[in-house]
Order: sequence, then C-alpha cells, then structure tokens
Amino acid sequence: MAKTIPISLDAMGGDNGAEVVIPGAEIALVRHPDIHFILYGNEKVIGPLLEEYPRVRDASTFHHCDVSIAMDTKPSQALRQGRWRSSMWRSIEAVKQGEASVAVSAGNTGALMAMSKFCLRTMANIERPAIAAIWPTTRGESVVLDVGATIGADAQQLIDFAILGGAMARALFGVQRPSVGLLNIGVEEVKGLEEVRTAGRLLRETPLRSLEYAGFVEGDDLGKGTVDVVVTEGFAGNIALKTAEGTAKQIGSYLRSAMNRTFMSKIGYLFAKGAFDLLREKMDPRKVNGGVFLGLNGIVIKSHGGTDAEGYASAIDLAYDMVKNELTHKIAQDLVHYHRGRFAEDGPTSEGDL
Repeated sequence: MAKTIPISLDAMGGDNGAEVVIPGAEIALVRHPDIHFILYGNEKVIGPLLEEYPRVRDASTFHHCDVSIAMDTKPSQALRQGRWRSSMWRSIEAVKQGEASVAVSAGNTGALMAMSKFCLRTMANIERPAIAAIWPTTRGESVVLDVGATIGADAQQLIDFAILGGAMARALFGVQRPSVGLLNIGVEEVKGLEEVRTAGRLLRETPLRSLEYAGFVEGDDLGKGTVDVVVTEGFAGNIALKTAEGTAKQIGSYLRSAMNRTFMSKIGYLFAKGAFDLLREKMDPRKVNGGVFLGLNGIVIKSHGGTDAEGYASAIDLAYDMVKNELTHKIAQDLVHYHRGRFAEDGPTSEGDL
C-alpha cells in the first residue's frame, strides 16, 4: 500500500468554513489520491458535507471541535479561548504530535500565526517566522517573504528570511541555488534603510551554498521575476501583496468594461476569447493561493479566507508539495550550514567553544 500524506485541515476556518473546505479537499484528492485528511470541525456542520462528498469522507479521519475561531478574533483572545478545543489549534497540534505532516487553515491570520508560534515554536536560531507567498511573474513564479508576519525586521531577520525563502524555492522550483534579492527603493548599495543595507552587505560577504545573493531589487522586479526569492519585512511585503491583488482586479474590471462597451468590441472579444481566457487564468489568484509559515518546527499553510473551493484546493496542493519536497528538512540543513559558516568566520569565543 502506497504511503499517504497526512494533512490536517481546520475545517471551520475562513469566511465560508466547511462549505469551501470540504469541496476543496475533494478537488485536491482528485489530483493527489495519496492524501489522508485529518479534519477538525463541528460534527453538525461537517457530517452532512461528508455524506455529500464520500471521496473525502473515505479519505479522512474526523475529530469534533466545539470551538471555531472567528475571523475578527484578536490573536491574544484566540489563544486564551481557542487553545486545546478549537479546530484551528487542534489542526496545528496534529503537526506537533506527528499525526499530520502539514496543517492548512483559511482562518484568521493573526490567530493562526499566534497559535502556530505557541504550539510549534520557532526553529533554532530563528527569532521570528515569516509568511511566504507564491508570486506569479512573466518568467513563471517567485517566492516573496515576508508578507505580513514580522513588521520592521532587522538585518539578521532579513538574512534568516533569505535562507528560509531559498529553501522554499529549492523545494518548490527544484532550483539548487535560487537567486535571492532584497526589496529596496533602488539597486544602488547606498540606498534604503540601514537594516536593509546591512543585510545586503552581510549576504554579499557570507558564502551560502544554498542560495545566490543577487543584490537589491525594486518593486517592478516582483512582476518581472528578476530573482527566485524576494526578501522584505512584513509591512512592505503585505502592502505589495495587497496592491498586486487590487491591480489584478482593476485590470480585470477594465477589460470587462471595454469588451462590453460597443457591439464591435463584443465581436472582437469573440475572436480574442482564447487569449482572454489565457490571461484570466494567468491572473487568477486562486492558482497561487496559500501562504507558507516559515521558520517553525512544522509546516502551516494559510489559505485566503475568502477563497472558493478551487482556491482552497490550491492551498492543499501547496501543502502537499512542501511535504513531498521535504521543506522543513531543507530549511534545517540550510540553517545549520549558515550558522556553521558564521562560527568558522568568527572563531571560538570562549574555552567552551573549543
């Protein structure tokens, strides 16, 4: 019997909860029949849906939870009220206990990060975790982090993000030494905040076998795919992400308006329908749904709260790929190599280090 990939799902998370989670799991199962789901949610809600989707029912273990975390719950409140009993906490705890290889939730981002940090803890030598997003580019895809977990990162944290993002790019894209750039207001070394300049200098000076530092990149490089990994702190990263999402919707609205403006434009749309369908698919945010929490002792995937079943299935696809390609193992290897290199450069600092 083939080995299954156990994935825990917070079935109550998101704007639409189980009404999206269970159909999304069905779509993901068609693509990955070797998944076994561990579902956490309210039995009264989940039960009827599992009868409607027998494929998911047969490929799942279900656990009843009488608490779900609302989308507007403060992280501190979620930790106090939702620990031990909520579908969100228990899906994360399944990763800690080794019952699941990865957890997926479309729930409250702040609460999910707080619970993930509290339950899984950060990896050795990682001070703060990051949220990494898959960014569609003209060349394919890039990894962008942090997009909202750490506001105002210092130089060392930016270097940590570079290592985390590099490991994710290796796992996702199969690139042995992914190129990494620091997001800045210019490519010149004298520009930008001191922490960004310091991180750039240290990345240039530190030999890293797991990535190739490409220097500073600017905002327009995000769409160009200039590098495999773009590193920034969470404030700028989140604004960039939301701006890109809004721009995609704006362009889509402009195109629909233009195509319906006159009779001739409608005729033109019919001739160009294939091209517009391809453009729509390229710009579909559901295809790249899912933020990866990096730097924890376990993998957690955050799905967009307002996504549909297809988008949620994409988040499960991402979770599956991260497990299959041993993301956590790659991160651990890269961190060990980086810190060994730092120790070798600095030399022993005390008799205990000798």
